[in-house]
Amino acid sequence: MMSFLQQLAYRDESLFIFGLCNLFSAGLYIVFSFFSKTIILGVNAWIKPIKFALSIGIFSLTMGWFIADLNAPAITNIYNWAVIIFLGFENVYIAIQAARGQLSHFNRSSPVYAFMFVLMGLAAALTTLFTGYIGLLFLSQDFPALPAYYLLAIRLGIFLFVIFSFQGAMMGAKLSHTIGGEDGGPGIPILNWSTQYGDLRIAHFIGMHALQLLPLLSFYAFKNVLTTAIAGMLYALLAIYTLLRAQKTRPLFGEIFKNSVQ
Repeated sequence: MMSFLQQLAYRDESLFIFGLCNLFSAGLYIVFSFFSKTIILGVNAWIKPIKFALSIGIFSLTMGWFIADLNAPAITNIYNWAVIIFLGFENVYIAIQAARGQLSHFNRSSPVYAFMFVLMGLAAALTTLFTGYIGLLFLSQDFPALPAYYLLAIRLGIFLFVIFSFQGAMMGAKLSHTIGGEDGGPGIPILNWSTQYGDLRIAHFIGMHALQLLPLLSFYAFKNVLTTAIAGMLYALLAIYTLLRAQKTRPLFGEIFKNSVQ
């Protein structure tokens, strides 16, 4: 484990430190959740900061690992600071709103909250666009030291990440992640995905985490270009299926959890 962490730090020190800071903050938020009785949309106020801090931390460490293989030091340095500034802002603001017992996302109850919500959307969009540009660099450069199947998985992972990151705009446009009902109803443990209605967060989550899952599976399990390509296609179809199901107001886990209760 220490050797792996040392490699992470060596490959991209800035995103390594930022990633660890986010994981550490997620740990703090978990502690806060045990002492907080504040409820937002039916769940502990600190659940959202925990999820975002974990997601940002994992994303930062992942991209830090990937971009170390690019031959573009000036671009990657700018990218590092863009990630740190934009996603650092999101992490801090979401935590502040949780501490205040206020919504961070979809909150237009005051001009200030509405402005901050727009800023969060802009920060996420700019990070996604820049990550898409990093993906183009992975398409345009040669990487003789990387296995072809692993390189394909990185490219596919970034491609799906960008698409399903922007899918989050669907939630921003309707100021809700639930289709067919109101946010805050019954959901699965921890992730809180709706068990009653369609939930746009599921496709968002699955698509974005192709960034980690596809390269890991390709490098350690598939070790083959064709298998990686097929897995990437099936993974994309899974994300699309969950999106279409949500748009039809159908929960993905509703029957499972209803049967478990019965």
